[in-house]
Amino acid sequence: MATAQATPVRPARAGARRGPLAALRDRPAAGKLLLLALAAVVLVPLVHSRWGGGIWPDALTADLSAPLGEVTDWIVSNRDNHPLFLYFFGHISNAVVLSVRGVYLVLLALGWAGVTVLAAAVAWRVAGIRLALTAAVSFLVCGLLGMWVPTMQTLALMVVAVLASVVLGLLLGLAAGLSDRTFRVLRPVLDTMQVLPAFAYLLPVVLIFGIGVPGAVLATVVYAAPPMARLTALGLRGADAGVMEAVASLGATGKQRLLTARLPLARKELLLGLNQTIMMALSMAVIASVIGAGGLGDRVYQALSSVDVGAALAAGIPIVLLAVVLDRTTEAAGRRIGAEPTGPALLRGWRGWTLAALATAVVAFVGRATDGRVWPEDVTVAIAGPVNTAKDWMVDHLYTGVPVVGGTADLAAHFTSGVLNPLRSGLTGLPWWSVLLIVAALAWTIGTWRTAATAVLAMAAIGVLGVWEPSMDTLSQVLAAVAVTLVLGFGIAIGAARSERLERLLRPVLDVFQTMPQFVYLIPVVALFGVGRAPAAAAAVVYALPAVVRITTQGLRGVDPAAMECARSLGATTGQQLRQVQLPLARPSLLLAVNQAVVLVLAVVIIGGLVGSGALGYEVVLGLAQGDLATGLVAGAAIVCLGLMLDRVTQPTTRRQRQES
Repeated sequence: MATAQATPVRPARAGARRGPLAALRDRPAAGKLLLLALAAVVLVPLVHSRWGGGIWPDALTADLSAPLGEVTDWIVSNRDNHPLFLYFFGHISNAVVLSVRGVYLVLLALGWAGVTVLAAAVAWRVAGIRLALTAAVSFLVCGLLGMWVPTMQTLALMVVAVLASVVLGLLLGLAAGLSDRTFRVLRPVLDTMQVLPAFAYLLPVVLIFGIGVPGAVLATVVYAAPPMARLTALGLRGADAGVMEAVASLGATGKQRLLTARLPLARKELLLGLNQTIMMALSMAVIASVIGAGGLGDRVYQALSSVDVGAALAAGIPIVLLAVVLDRTTEAAGRRIGAEPTGPALLRGWRGWTLAALATAVVAFVGRATDGRVWPEDVTVAIAGPVNTAKDWMVDHLYTGVPVVGGTADLAAHFTSGVLNPLRSGLTGLPWWSVLLIVAALAWTIGTWRTAATAVLAMAAIGVLGVWEPSMDTLSQVLAAVAVTLVLGFGIAIGAARSERLERLLRPVLDVFQTMPQFVYLIPVVALFGVGRAPAAAAAVVYALPAVVRITTQGLRGVDPAAMECARSLGATTGQQLRQVQLPLARPSLLLAVNQAVVLVLAVVIIGGLVGSGALGYEVVLGLAQGDLATGLVAGAAIVCLGLMLDRVTQPTTRRQRQES
């Protein structure tokens, strides 16, 4: 009986011709582009013959103004007498007001000295003596600037909002971390909540709760809860499988496994989620001043209305100091998990916390005895006058009349006429189907067909909502600001990666700029550049630059030293090492920097609607000012779609995700 013999595979001869299919398999990106080109050849004539022109066709537009207008009218008509508002939203509003007022009264009862000692004591127990001194000095500076009462108002709102955000985020994170089905359902919801700009949260909240603290707190909770939910789910789902199997083998119930294994293993992710929630809540608490949140944000908003840079800086410095103290405290708590305890043995554990509580109580009692509940008005430093004098000098000497350059006003005009206007004209002049094809090509080249489909559907949804032209205007501003941000950020990061001294000098500057809320950036750029799209782009660049510099510097410094040493041994110059070794190996970090730049720039460009950026930002601001749910929500939905498309186009799919798809 004859046996089958395997046919030997002959290796391809050198120089042998290969078929086109084999060549495309070796170059998947080229294959994808070829398929898109073939699809365009077939579909574009059909689309052009059916709808013609480059403007989004009215036949593919859905008019949501009528149904959303009916919803608005119903809410306004029933807000004072419907049981839903009286017995549900009304109780929530009362609970929020009582909670914020209670925390505020506690802070007043502690007095300025008690609050300062409490902040320093908590920072000391969590992060050490250096951060304790930083916390104490920060709160003292808030008082010296005459901002003690607004700071306590913001802090009271922050405490309530952060607690509610953490509870909501934990519940959602637990559900998503323990159930795959819930995780799949919640993931797009959290994506939408994270991309939706802060302003878009304010409109529906104002319609339901009105102007005041309840709406501000609830808008802050909705905005700040997603990071806690995401990181909680990440920590629970990433628990060590060996540990979980060992706990299960000991007969632990599901509740015991959660409390004794999953949650302890996810402590770092939980604290990181708390850190991110605090920072986002502080940012939103400032923005919520538009709807009557009060506190420091209200001072900044009033200063923005009158372009009072001095008053804005006096209120902005306490915001930055609060952000730095809260950020450093929670970050230090995360780093100390699992580390050996430090300090004297008598002050460790509950003894140290007891000492901190006693010191706070004693100082608060002495302060109340000496009538020190509020910072004394005669011990303040007024910086608004000198700052405005310096601003006036800068405006007089920098706004116009600078040799060669012409001044900041001329720079803004040149940037608008030379970059923003042509880019906007180019995007609005392109046929809508060509924009969809470009988005599909970009998304599919760096991702999968699912990535491309998501990006294309997001752009198509913008057209269906009937806001294609303002969305293209917003996109032009985002692209221009992102380009400037990346050029500056990559240049600074390359210098910081090469020089440790430069990195040390940049670190405190980046810390300040990264913790400053978005709102604060609008004040100086309006003073220097005037009102329009250019100031909004400038504020977006300044806001996004620290993240780009940090991520890029970290990526360049994290390149394998062996690869760098090999390049040097081969005689590569510094420029060759950068171009041929560092940049290619740091590609994931560079792409992440691009992604973060897009997300952060989009957030500030939308807020730039307050200073004349127009487009979708103006639509959101107009909807909020007039209580027009249709205008505001449609613009907010378009912003979500635009952010989703930009995220998919700038964040490539990993190889594992490609294999799974």
